[in-house]
Amino acid sequence: MQYQDPYTGKRFVPHVIEPSFGLSRTVLATMLDCYDEHTYEDANGQQETRVVVRFPYKVAPVKVAIFPLIKKDEKQVELAKTIYQMLAKHRMCEYDDGGAIGKRYRRQDEIGTPRCITIDHTSIEDGSVTIRERDSMQQVRLYQEEILPWIHGKIEEKVLI
Repeated sequence: MQYQDPYTGKRFVPHVIEPSFGLSRTVLATMLDCYDEHTYEDANGQQETRVVVRFPYKVAPVKVAIFPLIKKDEKQVELAKTIYQMLAKHRMCEYDDGGAIGKRYRRQDEIGTPRCITIDHTSIEDGSVTIRERDSMQQVRLYQEEILPWIHGKIEEKVLI
């Protein structure tokens, strides 16, 4: 596999560097970089593995998930849907009321959702909600009208890719 330059007569073996930056390679590289498995002990002393996709906020497909704590509580569901409709105008959101709250958090961790908002019985009384950060697992309690400004403020404070 030699090539002879017709002008100079020099022979050489061509080398190819494939500098392709297609969308599928970029997405795969991002997903591989963000994928994480966390091993912990459950309440029964069994080893469990928790899959977390740590997408930076800017590339996370779903930015915020909204959960009513109890699916059968109509007031919680109504407030959760109201908050969902408010946030869906500004961010890609997901509403989830299926299964236990821990399983809902897990599902969101697996798809890389950075923040989850939970509506509980206190939310009905005083209008406050619990917001959980995926990576630190810290929770903060905010009033409904503070949610959007808080989310905007957190975005500006964080160093993003």
